[in-house]
Amino acid sequence: MSEPLRVAVLVSGSGTNLQSLLDAAASGDLGSARVVGVISNRPGAGALLRAERAGVPALVLDHKSFADRAAFDAALREGVTSLGADLVVLAGFMRVLTPVFLDAFAGRVINIHPSLLPSFPGVDAQGQAFAHGVKVTGCTVHFVDAGLDSGPIISQSAVPVRDDDDAETLRARILVEEHRLLREVVRDLAEGRLRREGRRVLRRP
Repeated sequence: MSEPLRVAVLVSGSGTNLQSLLDAAASGDLGSARVVGVISNRPGAGALLRAERAGVPALVLDHKSFADRAAFDAALREGVTSLGADLVVLAGFMRVLTPVFLDAFAGRVINIHPSLLPSFPGVDAQGQAFAHGVKVTGCTVHFVDAGLDSGPIISQSAVPVRDDDDAETLRARILVEEHRLLREVVRDLAEGRLRREGRRVLRRP
């Protein structure tokens, strides 16, 4: 039996994607993956309560308490290292990571983004999609590099934009797909069905 995939989840907000992973792990739907710790850059983030309820260790590293981005990323690197994490999942983590962090976990950091990248990177991707009048948007799980939502794409899910949508209804329907897609990717990584070669992501049945 393979060793569990130890997952650290970085959060900034309410933590619905974190909750999806916690629920999947509890039900056995996350393969061998286990959430071993949660780190938030915002004190009082709702995700911290979700971690507490699940009995998962949680740490707050308030980015405002650090002199610069590099100092924060160094502390974050130490926090993730202390968890013994094999995989780092950015689940609504609203910070752009630098090589100070990323070089320590090369090829082992993934992010869930609420658009079909490369369209609409950055903040409020759902609002961007709605404002541009696109007919289809969705969500993307990708490996993280030092750019803005620019790492190799692992998987995507399309969400049609309905005639009666507004930005909030669209956001809610994309979120449902985010939960499903992130669970699937973490499970596939845990079960060895995905691997990265440079900018290519290879999948086996």
